[in-house]
Amino acid sequence: MTANDRKIPAERLKTRPQFLKVREGEKRKGPLFLLEVLDRKEPKSAARVGFTVTKKHGNAVERNRMRRRLKEAVRLSAGFAMKPGHDYVIVARRELLTAPFERLTKGLCDRIESKQNIHGRRPAPGKNDGK
Repeated sequence: MTANDRKIPAERLKTRPQFLKVREGEKRKGPLFLLEVLDRKEPKSAARVGFTVTKKHGNAVERNRMRRRLKEAVRLSAGFAMKPGHDYVIVARRELLTAPFERLTKGLCDRIESKQNIHGRRPAPGKNDGK
């Protein structure tokens, strides 16, 4: 692998307006976290990622542990799966604390690569079969 073949790791979302803008995009729900994705329509720019852990999920120690686990999962694997020109916000759920790290990284990569509709729901089987 040459230096030109490597993908650039994700940059960070830092300001509140950046986080709020991503809420207008696609939502991909999962058991460990909610992933919000927004295509900025700038394919030349690097992907950006932000992390949110609300106070209802524990005290400061637990919230920081969740945030550190998410950051490490993005750094090790998921950051390279993120598409350039997209913003990602990962909203942690309480189950993130006890989940095995391999499950976290796999779930994160799967959510990044998956496509769901805007509400994160898949159509029920048999509903749109035209009968």
